[in-house]
Amino acid sequence: MPDTASSEVFRPREEAQVLEAVQWALSEGAPVEILGHGSKQSIGRPMQVAHGIDLSELTGVTLYEPEELVLTARAGTPLDEIETLLGEKDQELQFEPMDYRPLLGSQAAGRGTIGAVLATNLSGPRRLKSGAARDHILGIRAVTGRGELIKSGGRVVKNVTGYDLSRGLSGSWGTLAIFTEVTFKVLPRAETDATLVVSSLNDAEAADLMATAMGSDAEVSSAAHLPESVRGRFIDGGLPAGAATVLRLEGIAPSVDYRIEKLMTMLAGSGSRTRLDTETSRRLWREIRDVAPFCDGGARPVWRVSVAPSAGHQLVAALRLQVGVDAFYDWQGGLVWLRMEAEAEPQLIRQTIKALGGGHATLVRADRPTRDAVDIFQPQETALAALTDRLKQQFDPETILNPGRMR
Repeated sequence: MPDTASSEVFRPREEAQVLEAVQWALSEGAPVEILGHGSKQSIGRPMQVAHGIDLSELTGVTLYEPEELVLTARAGTPLDEIETLLGEKDQELQFEPMDYRPLLGSQAAGRGTIGAVLATNLSGPRRLKSGAARDHILGIRAVTGRGELIKSGGRVVKNVTGYDLSRGLSGSWGTLAIFTEVTFKVLPRAETDATLVVSSLNDAEAADLMATAMGSDAEVSSAAHLPESVRGRFIDGGLPAGAATVLRLEGIAPSVDYRIEKLMTMLAGSGSRTRLDTETSRRLWREIRDVAPFCDGGARPVWRVSVAPSAGHQLVAALRLQVGVDAFYDWQGGLVWLRMEAEAEPQLIRQTIKALGGGHATLVRADRPTRDAVDIFQPQETALAALTDRLKQQFDPETILNPGRMR
């Protein structure tokens, strides 16, 4: 928030106080910034607002039924607190939300709040198998930019509604409504996991191998490729020499052992193969999730690009013909993390993506002048932009909530 004499930050502890704050902002025509811990505050265009609504005191787990695989919490509840609670029952948020703080150099005290997880639709390396936050949400309570309290969904896994507001509002980055309470499906945590490392493949070879592995009956839950230029920045350089193509398998120990041996046999001749133990495997995938190679405190722009898995390596190859790029691949090659030279034109990335069949590019880290000047999120096609405008008109017609953050 701006540190000015006129600025005011509301810190509601109850849902009714969130509603009151939005109704006040609406009556005064005073746009507000929505905050949790602020761990992702620098993603998106800077907002010129004098007031904020800080949800960090709207906390508490209001329902947790491990046998029913359901958890309900107020939106400001710290994600770390929820994951600790679930861990006590060997359960987890299976979409493994990432921690943006190291990448963004954030000084936020916490990793983020459970409401922000849904507002930004977080996910991790298990996305291809388990989906993102919106695929695990069962219900919400929220306050819209109209100053109205809404509820969608419920607390049972098989709840069905006509229009799923819970999913519709996910990924809106606080521009349509403020979540006050969320209900998530939780799932048992795997007993063990292991990672198979295939060494020294180039990017195109790795894409083919990952497609083969993900399409097999080995039940691979995650696949990533770490080119040699970044491989040494993972797990203190503890991976074998050369580029590393990594495949994660999870489940009960005998099943993991059987499937990884089967996978090693199937991939014979593809390169040297190494198995990582459970502890090392889990550390590696946390580092992939949190983009460890680019968490160096530097200022070079970092992009998060989603394309077809077969197009990821083509994107990087095309960009390298024109500009310096560091890159690695998650989601079987469909999620590309790019660290660019400072002078790289954002339009170059988006034009290249379009030429390869389309996708989404989000500028995750950049200096303030760049954030002011470019589209942070992927520009929408005309029809989709019109739909977005209609949603905005329905939920926040006066542009009270996080104005200008996404567009």
